[in-house]
Amino acid sequence: MKPGKTGVARIVAAGGYSMQGLKAAYRHEAAFRQECWLLAILLPVALVWNVGPVEKVLLIGSLMLVPIVELLNSAIESVVDRIGPEYHELSGRAKDIGSAAVLLTLLLAAITWGLILWDSLEPAS
Repeated sequence: MKPGKTGVARIVAAGGYSMQGLKAAYRHEAAFRQECWLLAILLPVALVWNVGPVEKVLLIGSLMLVPIVELLNSAIESVVDRIGPEYHELSGRAKDIGSAAVLLTLLLAAITWGLILWDSLEPAS
């Protein structure tokens, strides 16, 4: 076993590292800031929207996935940039794949919100 914190002390330390990561992403990543604002605006909408609990979970979950994937993409970009500024095909591919993951997550959120909106606007039969 590697030396270090254990038990509750490890959990507290991990929480601190997570908060540092969120602060760093907000400070240095414009896309993450924009997605946080999108979440801040749409989360209350999801909470008050007159839909069932499953739909609420889908609305909130699809929103939460966007900044989660953005954090992973930003981490990949940071590691690639740390390696060096010169262009390398694999570095470019890694960044492009991370960006594609964010795009697909945004599409998932848009489709989820669109379908639930569409369904909630349909007249009851």
